[in-house]
Amino acid sequence: MFRTAQGHRTHRSSHRARSAACAAVAAGTFLVAGCSSGDSGPAEAAGGVPVVAKGKLTTCTHLPYPPFQFEQSGKVVGFDVALIDLVAKNLQVEQKILDTPFENFKTGAFLNSGQCDLAAAGMTITDERKKNVDFSVPYFDATQALLATKKSGVTSLADVKAKGKKLGAQAETTGESYAKAQGFNPVAFESSDAVLNGLRTGQVDAVVIDYPVVQGWLKDKANADEFVLGQNIETGEQYGFSVKKGNTALLAAIDKAITDAKADGTYKKIYEQWIGPLPQAAS
Repeated sequence: MFRTAQGHRTHRSSHRARSAACAAVAAGTFLVAGCSSGDSGPAEAAGGVPVVAKGKLTTCTHLPYPPFQFEQSGKVVGFDVALIDLVAKNLQVEQKILDTPFENFKTGAFLNSGQCDLAAAGMTITDERKKNVDFSVPYFDATQALLATKKSGVTSLADVKAKGKKLGAQAETTGESYAKAQGFNPVAFESSDAVLNGLRTGQVDAVVIDYPVVQGWLKDKANADEFVLGQNIETGEQYGFSVKKGNTALLAAIDKAITDAKADGTYKKIYEQWIGPLPQAAS
């Protein structure tokens, strides 16, 4: 998702009460919203890889953005989470997740300030973002999709324009950038949850957002009854995990985990668990 502001996040930028967030610990994956770690840092993981908190691999994300990262039964889970868990396992630490505003991912602010070791948020690799952060090898090939209300009669961006309908997108994402490049002035929503709510409440008639997010929404019968999947938009996007510029040790560890997982079948299992059948080209 060329989320410049990431996807389904249960109010990614709505900072949960610190006390509740700091207490959210589930089966080894920690969720913290804007609170500092009690661990003394900086520290090192296995192989001398630097980490900001002892015994932890701290991941910045923006919740929710299913199927990549979202809360389920009090635990943060998803495709991105599972892949970074592989990195943490190799480094002999636990992953800790920090819910942060997505707009900071482009600048690498949370990485540069030492709040997080890496960012994992369904984030598209772009030349602009490469100026501020270093990206891992691509771990997901992404496309955008148009989702519209059935009553709108819209199935394409051309329909949106011809019928004078309102278009929405998640703020700071590639979906928003793409819509603007096509001459639209989309209504910007802070999170993917807000995007979906905008459709439900009639604030917009259609939205452009990452295709896997739309897939997840349409698994809900209520959404499938109300909305229709329109055109797929091939943008050639690939997702990557990002680290602070120059953090070559951690970048190498992330790349190795992704490469190994693709080679031994683990990636395929994770992909099928959280997204669906793995396209042949991605295996």
